[in-house]
Amino acid sequence: MDRPQTHARLAGGLYLVTVITSIPALALKDPVLGDPTSLATAGAITDLRWAALLEVVLALACIGTAVALYPIVARAGQAPAIGFVAARTLEAGLVMTGVIAMLSLIEVPVGSAAAPTLVAIHDWAFLIGPGLVPAVNALLLAPALLRLRAVPRVLPIIGLIGAPLLLISALATLMGAMPQVSLLAGAAALPIAAWEIGLGIWLLIKGVHLAPRPAEAPPADTPIGAYPAV
Repeated sequence: MDRPQTHARLAGGLYLVTVITSIPALALKDPVLGDPTSLATAGAITDLRWAALLEVVLALACIGTAVALYPIVARAGQAPAIGFVAARTLEAGLVMTGVIAMLSLIEVPVGSAAAPTLVAIHDWAFLIGPGLVPAVNALLLAPALLRLRAVPRVLPIIGLIGAPLLLISALATLMGAMPQVSLLAGAAALPIAAWEIGLGIWLLIKGVHLAPRPAEAPPADTPIGAYPAV
């Protein structure tokens, strides 16, 4: 397997790791963060620790996707490639901020006045990190993949549709115009979720199509295939 396909499949697998870790982490931590007094029980503490562990893996997978895709995206330009790595690293950093807030919540006495502050830090980190930065990721990665024709064009188009919806939703929540958890916010996040899951599956199974660079160009009578538009 050549190097671009290895990078693409690694990135696809890591994209799916972010999905596989985020869903159970959310299910484990939400009841505890909604009622920090539940930390008086060992079960709630265990749930929060598992959620923190899953989100550490999530953060590392976020960075891994960008590092794996960097040499591919760089074919479309250094700026989007570096920007994508920076944005994914920022997202991972905000996820880790939420993890630190969760683990700190375990250490404070049950009913402490610090508990609401730690929950608020987690919630804001979650809003700005996984809630907003994925829109920036899509605006950097989707045009590059579209320009390279590296994947079926429907995938980056979904990303480009979802990015402004997620941005508007996150900014509306930031300005107090919409609650962070609502049907409208969930609907606004669906296209970006579809983009990331679809891209992960495609990269893992199919890899990428890349036109040869000039030094790699085949003889003139050898046709260069391309993925059909989907």
